Amino acid sequence: MPKKNAVILVLLGGTFMSFVGLYMRLINEADGFQIMFYRSLSLSLMVGIVCCLRRQTSALKFIKSIDKNDVIMGIFLSLAFTFYVFSMLHTTVASTLLILSATPFMSAAIGWLWIGERPSSITWIAMIFAFLGIYIMVYSGYTLGNNLGNFMALLSGFWFALMLVMARRSAKTDVLGGTFIGGVLCLFFGFMAAYTFGTGLKVLQTDLLIILVMGAFGIGIGIALVTWGAGYIPAAEVSILMLIESVLGPIWPWLFLGEAMTLSEISGGTLVLGSVTIFALYSARSKALT
Repeated sequence: MPKKNAVILVLLGGTFMSFVGLYMRLINEADGFQIMFYRSLSLSLMVGIVCCLRRQTSALKFIKSIDKNDVIMGIFLSLAFTFYVFSMLHTTVASTLLILSATPFMSAAIGWLWIGERPSSITWIAMIFAFLGIYIMVYSGYTLGNNLGNFMALLSGFWFALMLVMARRSAKTDVLGGTFIGGVLCLFFGFMAAYTFGTGLKVLQTDLLIILVMGAFGIGIGIALVTWGAGYIPAAEVSILMLIESVLGPIWPWLFLGEAMTLSEISGGTLVLGSVTIFALYSARSKALT
């Protein structure tokens, strides 16, 4: 595939994913566990369909192809998805997405400790500034009563980072199998939690439609497009392109619902986004010279 087409796919996937925050804000009554269940239902179905089409295989063969690495990645992703949902419910869209944009640095630190991938000097420098930005947002969130949501965003980023390191460790370039397992695990967890805590699965029809669309298109199609294009672009450049999710994500709730960003989110988010951009550009340049 030409690199230009791959870039378009990644940007398009990131744009689809950037609408998740808006979907979450449009939900009226559904709670976190109900959102997890229905979102995971449409997410798993969409990812399974896309994966079968991409691999030109049947559903049964796709399921049989899932290995232990996919299962481990699925467990990590299910935890990331869970904390992501509840982070969106307990803090602003901007804080969640901007904190999550530091995932590449969490991945670098975990990769060093787990599989011996020592981060470069520029990674450490960028990481310091990124986590300074996160500190600004988390501290401000504490004063505004959003500390729980910000902490959940950090946990979500941590589990996403673990999934990325596991993908590198397993040498898998296609994480759709792990994404499918992550969706299925969230589906069962959301079902059990919804009934255990007494809320059940009955939701408004409008909420149901929003949640299903979010799972299928906001995440399912988004991840599929990103993973499709990512195989033809250097990882550092993918990190830059995926910033479109963090940039556009807070804009949609502000544009359609009037959810503005705070000064701390703007300043802290600028540090995080700037750090990731500099890190990705430097990494891409270094690879081009080798």
